[in-house]
Amino acid sequence: MALDDDIAILAAAPLFGLMSRDALRLLTFAAERRSLAAGDLLFARGERADGGFVVLSGTIEVSPRVSGGSAVAAGPSALIGRLALFLRGERPSDARAAAPAEVMRITPALMRRVLEEFPDAAAAIHDTLADDLAGLTRGLGRVRAQLDGV
Repeated sequence: MALDDDIAILAAAPLFGLMSRDALRLLTFAAERRSLAAGDLLFARGERADGGFVVLSGTIEVSPRVSGGSAVAAGPSALIGRLALFLRGERPSDARAAAPAEVMRITPALMRRVLEEFPDAAAAIHDTLADDLAGLTRGLGRVRAQLDGV
């Protein structure tokens, strides 16, 4: 895949669209690529999370976190493991290639490096994550109010 194609795929991915072309270029050069055949396991539930993945091609199927839920099909520009871009933790689900696929792994160390070199991107991502957290907090408040009414 050409550099411009990789940058375009990253630019369309959640959070990465907030970054400049130079920041995306650094990510493209420094990130690890992994090719998967249909059926290959990208990661398993309970494994240590050592970065997030952007799907470059193909489809990755992510199993539901809870029993009875539906699997999610992640295609090009999908971001799998957003939290793992910033923190190491445990994978909450399995991810497996539904078809031949290529992914880009972005570790917390690489993400930190890019955000340090591009503070405007860091500020934009901070604001986006803060807005997401505020929305979650409002939603939990509504659930609490409904439960209190029961």
